[in-house]
Amino acid sequence: MLLNLPLILETRRNHALEHATLHMLASKYKISMAGHSNPTGFYLLGDIQLEDIAAASIEALTRLNAGESELAVHPGCGTNLVATALLPATFAWAPLKGIRSTRWRLLMIPFALALAIFGYLLSKPFGPWLQKHITTEADLGDMQITDILFVRKGVHRIITK
Repeated sequence: MLLNLPLILETRRNHALEHATLHMLASKYKISMAGHSNPTGFYLLGDIQLEDIAAASIEALTRLNAGESELAVHPGCGTNLVATALLPATFAWAPLKGIRSTRWRLLMIPFALALAIFGYLLSKPFGPWLQKHITTEADLGDMQITDILFVRKGVHRIITK
């Protein structure tokens, strides 16, 4: 399966660990934080102390390995933003596609708007579903945190293998 190809699976696992780490940090830091995952680890963005990142990422790894898979889903994930933007836009565009007549397009606008609202409502559970099943993998296998680096103010790099 495509999602289990090595580079993709490693990215999905790091994405889960990134989310879980952000959940751990949220109890102490009431600031805006973000992350970006790749096959070799992830970056955390925010004014966070290195020691707190180390403790949070180790706790996140431990809790995910203990079966707390819900930590892999985060409300601030870009997957949610993509679902919230694309579903309503696609649903609104669909009834207007292929209509050449301006008159018919105008008549279809209320229907397109209703479909966009439906798409928006559908996107709310769809984003977390996408995270759980596609963009993250809560089963970390034998993943280990090998290093946590200060990159520059507000940016840290967590390296995994």
